[in-house]
Amino acid sequence: MAAAELPDAPEPQQQPTPATTQSPSQKPDSPATTAPGASGSDSSSSTAAPGTQTAPQKTQHEIAEEQLKQEKTQRIGILPNFNASYIDDAVPLTSGQKFRLMFSTEKDPATFGFSMFVALIGQAEGSHPAYGGGIGGYGKRFGQNYADTFDGAFWGNAVLPALWHQDPRYFRLGQGPPMHRILYALSTNIRAKHDGTGKWEPNYSNLVGNLISGGISNIYLPANERGVGSTFEGAFLVTAEGGIGSMLEEFWPDFIHYLQHRKQRKQAAHTAGGANP
Repeated sequence: MAAAELPDAPEPQQQPTPATTQSPSQKPDSPATTAPGASGSDSSSSTAAPGTQTAPQKTQHEIAEEQLKQEKTQRIGILPNFNASYIDDAVPLTSGQKFRLMFSTEKDPATFGFSMFVALIGQAEGSHPAYGGGIGGYGKRFGQNYADTFDGAFWGNAVLPALWHQDPRYFRLGQGPPMHRILYALSTNIRAKHDGTGKWEPNYSNLVGNLISGGISNIYLPANERGVGSTFEGAFLVTAEGGIGSMLEEFWPDFIHYLQHRKQRKQAAHTAGGANP
């Protein structure tokens, strides 16, 4: 798979909201000059009538806010999927919007619930033995898991993307052979779109952010588990989890569409059976 060629950026799935609106005085079919013999009233017909109001033009910030509002309705089951965009050429986010998007995910109740669930599994398996058992050990495992999640998102999805002008969102491909889409999803952990050019470039934000997160984890891990090896192990695990998350973001809408289509077929079959006893 390492030798496979990374797929190109996806084709736009949805047209973005236009940044500007056309004034009524701008008519593409209007001639550049008045035809000989035309009256003054004819030439003035292309101008807006007195009192006519044109729609206010939307700024990029306003368009980005509308797109973020839509993204914050997306979920994978009960888990937030706010960091995925179904618009390939979505408007770049400002630094403030990147931070708000990150906090929206990390403060979501489902994010806390997932960390609690992972801590429960760790408690059952006896991970990090130095944490001990009981409520105290469970609390430490939960704190460690949520801190790792928060640190990775804080640095990889907010601070560094704002500093290096990279878009922290996942842009869904949504078409093509399954393997092509899997490779694309995995590739987004090592490449990202630049805010200014819209072109793909190495995802320094995610990779460096994961390393920083792994380094910070040395503060609260048991003393016998700290060190450089732990830093890189933590960074690798966070990156691997990001790859799994990217594939879920890519294929989850397909799964939902399949379930809806299956439900519709069952309803149609039931209706047809009732009409023909």
